[in-house]
Amino acid sequence: MAGESTPSTATAPVSTLPIGSYAAIGDSFTEGVGDPGPDGAFLGWADRLAVLLADRRDEHDFRYANLAVRGRLLDQIVAEQVPRAKELAPDLVTFCAGGNDIIRPGSDPDAVAERFEAAVADLTGAVPTVMITTGFDTRGVPVLRHLRGKVATYTAHVRSIADRYGCPVLDLWSLKSVQDRRAWDDDRLHLSPEGHTRVALRAAQVLGLEVPADPDQPWPPMEPRGSAEVTRDNIQWAREHLVPWIGRRLRGESSGDHVEPKRPDLLPL
Repeated sequence: MAGESTPSTATAPVSTLPIGSYAAIGDSFTEGVGDPGPDGAFLGWADRLAVLLADRRDEHDFRYANLAVRGRLLDQIVAEQVPRAKELAPDLVTFCAGGNDIIRPGSDPDAVAERFEAAVADLTGAVPTVMITTGFDTRGVPVLRHLRGKVATYTAHVRSIADRYGCPVLDLWSLKSVQDRRAWDDDRLHLSPEGHTRVALRAAQVLGLEVPADPDQPWPPMEPRGSAEVTRDNIQWAREHLVPWIGRRLRGESSGDHVEPKRPDLLPL
C-alpha cells in the first residue's frame, strides 16, 4: 500500500556514484516556495540537498542548476525543463511533477502517470541517476484533504514507475514529520523552511548520504489552540491565500506566469 512505502534502494548509494553535478526540475515545491532566502529568492529542499552533496566534494567541484518554476503543470515541465536538463547532462536529476495536475478538478491520476512515465523514460535514457518524488499524504492538509485518494493513486503509480526504471524514490508519503502543520507555510500549500529542510535530509538519505539530523525527528510539543484561534487563522488564511488563488484560477493565470528558473545553468556552489 502507498501509505506503507519506504525509501527506495533501487540504485546504488551515492557513495559509489560520482555525483559532481545536479539539476532539479519541477514546480513550486522544487523551486522552494515557502522557504525564502536572504536575497529574496526561494531556497527549498533541492537547494539544501545540493549543499549536502557539495559538502562531499572539494570546494567549487560541484555544480547545480534549479530549473523548477512555480505553477507548472506536468506537460509544461516536460516541454520546458526536461530538454534543458538533458542538455546540461548532470550526474543527478530530481524530477517532481504532476502535483498541480492532480489538484485540478476532473484530473485523472492514471493519465497523468502515463505522461510522467514517458518523461522518466526519456530522462533515464540520458542521465545516470534520476530520483523521482511521490506525493505527500494530504490527510492533515485542510485544503487538500479531499484529494487524498487521487494523490495516493498517483503515488502508487510513481513508485511502480521507479521500480520499472531503477530510480531512487523520495517518498514523501512516508515522511510522517511533514504531516505536522509546522512543516507547512501559512498558505497551507507549500512547505515551511523546516519542512523543506526535512525533505532535503530525507532526499540525502535516499541517495545514501549520512545526514546531520533525522528528518523524521519528532517536533517539540505544541501548545493546544482554542477554537477561536483556529477560526481566526482560517479566516486570515482564506483572505490572504484562498481568495487570491481562486481569483487566479478564474482569470486563467498561474503564479508562475513571467517567472524564470532561478538557476538555469550548472554553476558551482
